[in-house]
Amino acid sequence: MEELAAPFDLIVVGGGINGLGIARDAAVRGLRVILLEQDDLCSGVSAWSGRLVHGGLRYLEHRDFPLVRESLRERERLFRLAPHLVKPLRLLMPMYSHSRRPAWLIRVGMYLYDALSFDKKTEGHEVLSAEATRRRFPGIADDGLRGAVVFTDGQVEYAERLCAEVAVAAAGAGAVIRTKARVEEPVMKAGRVAGVRFRDMLTGEMHEALAPVVFNVAGPWIDRIFRRGAPEQPRLNGGTKGSHLVVDPFPGAPSDVVYYESKTDGRLVLVIPWMGRYLIGTTDLRFDADPGEARCDADEMAYLLGEVNELIPEAHLTPDDVLFTYSGVRPLPYAPGVPEWRVPRSHILHDHAPDLPGLVTVVGGKLTTYRQLAQDAVDDVFKRLGRKSPACVTANLPLPGAAGNLEEARGHLLAGGLPAATADRLVALYGSRALDVVREAEGDSSLLAVLDPGTGAIAAELVFAVRHEFAKTLTDVLARRMLLAFEPDHGVPAVQEAAAILASQLGWDAERKASEIAAYFDWLSRLAVPGRAGAQADSALGGPVR
Repeated sequence: MEELAAPFDLIVVGGGINGLGIARDAAVRGLRVILLEQDDLCSGVSAWSGRLVHGGLRYLEHRDFPLVRESLRERERLFRLAPHLVKPLRLLMPMYSHSRRPAWLIRVGMYLYDALSFDKKTEGHEVLSAEATRRRFPGIADDGLRGAVVFTDGQVEYAERLCAEVAVAAAGAGAVIRTKARVEEPVMKAGRVAGVRFRDMLTGEMHEALAPVVFNVAGPWIDRIFRRGAPEQPRLNGGTKGSHLVVDPFPGAPSDVVYYESKTDGRLVLVIPWMGRYLIGTTDLRFDADPGEARCDADEMAYLLGEVNELIPEAHLTPDDVLFTYSGVRPLPYAPGVPEWRVPRSHILHDHAPDLPGLVTVVGGKLTTYRQLAQDAVDDVFKRLGRKSPACVTANLPLPGAAGNLEEARGHLLAGGLPAATADRLVALYGSRALDVVREAEGDSSLLAVLDPGTGAIAAELVFAVRHEFAKTLTDVLARRMLLAFEPDHGVPAVQEAAAILASQLGWDAERKASEIAAYFDWLSRLAVPGRAGAQADSALGGPVR
């Protein structure tokens, strides 16, 4: 068993947005930190959200004003620190005579929302009459329509890219990032957790990392990180499953994000323009099984399609219109007997003393507030180490892709002969680091060839992902670095060529190359539409997962 050379100050378990944020903040403040992730960056719940960066409007219903204020403040910071990935957009919330939330309450909520985001640079809310609502959203159902409110929140179309950039920033500050590293058991010394033993999931080898503080940031897996060697702990995760549908543009589809009250049960449902298509979600169902097994079921699909068809009568969406689905499990606190929508969304730092002193579990956390969560966690680490904490500087530290001028970067790409679609794509995904992607082709101009005509993706992105962004498998690259998995054809036409390029870069033999392709199609099966054949059946035809 290999023991990593020097002991660390902090071990972070979990490579989602919150774990990565903690690793980055800790490293920036001078701590020696290692992050261990059992699969890949953003391979869990961070990838399966509605991809909105929002202030938590509905948290006003819980009177959780501190969380709303924190969310709105962090939303504004992300607009500034990651402008290539996080962008403001307008949301429209219709008001109907049959709504459970009366129009006056929604208006009061809007004024509170604006007041709590007093330092924003974006537009405030506006109230639309029924006639103005119909002009803005012609496809909306007319029966009982009283008007709408329009307000600003944000979107991160590529949550996976946000995670990748936080990881790059963490490593640049000195953090060690290890993916395919599944924690198996704690290392105990003098009755305290002094580190962890973890398995390399590619080689099967066991390794050991030592640190006086271990932060469990495994999202909905927080109750499952130790397979052995630890006393049973109280249940902390009470996660709920949220499913989304992806469809092509359809009759009556809105140009804004539409955030509206379900006629069935009063829950809030969203129709979100996303990657040239529409994301429809979400559900909120108790889920106690392995979070990795969460899938959209037929009832959830019927519920979401029914709600959209009620809101947009000419849509006439059916299961045949669904391109693919995805599901994730929200990392919520365990709250038995509390309705799903009432479970608190604030994060908690749970100390496992006296059973496992030295272990702290992060319960909860949201994509929008990951930076503040990280700041709180690292402040706590310094207290546990008995050391004075340097000031946290991440509130003003841009992510790597925001370091240069994006228009200038695009101009350089076009001047270098890249097609406009490729230049636009590279800047959208990598920001100013798009120039670094192209530099991977120095000495091998074939890497500038377009790999996927539908998106303009180029072969150099494959090489960049494995050399600079911690990708180790074909699935890592296509699903979580290049995002081809979320195109209608799921990148299937490019799979053979992509695998061949990665094989040459990473020394894969024919057997490993074949297993990587099979693993990718297996991963795609999680996107299958209920009641429809999955990835393996379609792979034989070279067609999309339907």
